[in-house]
Amino acid sequence: MENAQVDQLTDFEVNLIQASSGKRFANYIIDVLIFYAFIFCCGFVFAIVDTNPDDHNEVALVIGSIKGRLIVLLFYGIFMGLIEGIFRGKTLGKLITGTRVVNEDGSRINFQSAFLRGLSRSVPFEAFSALGAPSYPWHDKWTKTLVIDERQSTLP
Repeated sequence: MENAQVDQLTDFEVNLIQASSGKRFANYIIDVLIFYAFIFCCGFVFAIVDTNPDDHNEVALVIGSIKGRLIVLLFYGIFMGLIEGIFRGKTLGKLITGTRVVNEDGSRINFQSAFLRGLSRSVPFEAFSALGAPSYPWHDKWTKTLVIDERQSTLP
C-alpha cells in the first residue's frame, strides 16, 4: 500500500504555463496604480506632518526632475520587491489575474529573488523588455524566474 503512495508522488510532473502578455500587462497596471496610491498616501501624511510649507515647492521640483523620476523608479522597484518577497511571489495584480512568480524549476521564489526582481525593475526602460509574446522581461531573465498562470500550471 505504501509503494502506491510513493509512486504517485514520484510520478508527479511539474507543468509550468507562462502567463499571457495580457495578464502580465494587467498585473503591471494594477500594481502601478497601487504603488502610486501608496506614494500619494505617504505624501499626504508627510504634508500633514510637515509644518514648513516652503519645503513643498522644493519637493515638487525634485520629483519633476529626471533625478526625481529615477528616485521614484527605484522606490517602485523596492516596493515591488518587498511585496513579492512578503507574499511569496504574489502582488495584488497577480492575485486578481491568478498568476504567480516562481523559479524556472517551479519552486517558490525566496525573498532574495523577489527583492532582486524588484531592483531589476529600476533599470531605465526595463518595462520595454516585456513587450512581445511570450513576455519574458529582463527582471525575469536576470533572476531566472517566470510568471505563470496558476490555474493552468501544475506546481510541485
